[in-house]
Amino acid sequence: MSNHKMVEGRVCIVTGAGRGIGREYALMLGAHGGLVVVNDLGASRDGSGGDSGPAQDVANEIKAAGGQAVANTDDISSYAGAKSIVDQAIDTFGGLDVVVNNAGILRDRMLFSMAEEEWDSVIKVHLKGTFGTEYWRNRSKDGKTNDARIINTSSVAGLYANPGQANYGAAKAGIAAFTQIAAQELSRYGVTANAIAPGALTRLTEDLNLPDEMLAKFDPRWVAPIVTWLASPLSKDVTGQVIESNGMFLAIAESWQRGPTLTTPPAEAEDVDAAIRPLLAAARPRTTMADIN
Repeated sequence: MSNHKMVEGRVCIVTGAGRGIGREYALMLGAHGGLVVVNDLGASRDGSGGDSGPAQDVANEIKAAGGQAVANTDDISSYAGAKSIVDQAIDTFGGLDVVVNNAGILRDRMLFSMAEEEWDSVIKVHLKGTFGTEYWRNRSKDGKTNDARIINTSSVAGLYANPGQANYGAAKAGIAAFTQIAAQELSRYGVTANAIAPGALTRLTEDLNLPDEMLAKFDPRWVAPIVTWLASPLSKDVTGQVIESNGMFLAIAESWQRGPTLTTPPAEAEDVDAAIRPLLAAARPRTTMADIN
């Protein structure tokens, strides 16, 4: 790593930063001069339990390397928890510049076998836990300027559809749409919103038993550089993007586009089949999970 510090003095919240990808984000942001609030509830990968150790361990690592960090164990799936994290950032470091919404859990199950709680808990953590705007809006209303970032976490499971992950994929697809809408709504306040679709193997995927070559390609360290760049002033003009990042490629995920179109739509149900079949045949095939490996 060069001596150039890309986020020098910028206050950064990273949720789910006690382990895995979030840990790599927090460490690299700290190494690049960021003042990091390391949030982690300390739960297991299905969201149960809690342990303050992981968040504190990462904060201690950052400080041992000469950076500045503080641990936080609030639950970001509640508005009160989200507000508490923001308040801690402001009270500790005097402001807030970057929110990396990374926290997540898995409750994988085929849709027909999924319990209501397995659906609700995943949606709550991934989608509801994506937060962080009121502080910047209030600053703007007070005549102050922002150069702020929201960096959300989507997933190829949501972008390209992965069987067995209806709850997780729906949440991640929702985050991609949320990000694009937030980018439009928040631009007036000096806030950009982008999302990462990371390819990384963490404890959420530890039971896949993949070969060492694949493990190296999907090491979480490959995702941290793009997050650090997004957190920096260099990305000020980039917003509303969903970016895939892993050890094999860096790519821009293209959003829904209007494809083949008939400008004289059928007025009767009997005419739909003949009208829509040529459109379906001409449509560009969607990217699938099989295409990304």
